[in-house]
Amino acid sequence: MPATEPDGVTTVTTRAALDDVLAAHDRVLVMVRTEGCTICQSMAPVLDNVARATDAAVAVFNPREDLDAVAAFDVRSVPTFLLFDDEELVDRRADGFVPTAALVEFVRR
Repeated sequence: MPATEPDGVTTVTTRAALDDVLAAHDRVLVMVRTEGCTICQSMAPVLDNVARATDAAVAVFNPREDLDAVAAFDVRSVPTFLLFDDEELVDRRADGFVPTAALVEFVRR
């Protein structure tokens, strides 16, 4: 079962858990990360802000236990941000640290 933090960001570690989050929400921003990624760690407050500023659900996905998801979503670097609308991947960005305003704009497109 995905763990939702008080700020509204959900943490998932399997594709099945991610699919549950996608099914439960119309629009979902997913940050794919790894444990040792310092840029990913620095994105935590930004994700909190995005969760508060938009209607999108926000999830952090560490695919360590489910590497097939890395191939399925064509993740080549972390952090990678995946934007889903009605369970369908509609946009992505993988350009390192993204400030709050830019990530909110990405989600609201």
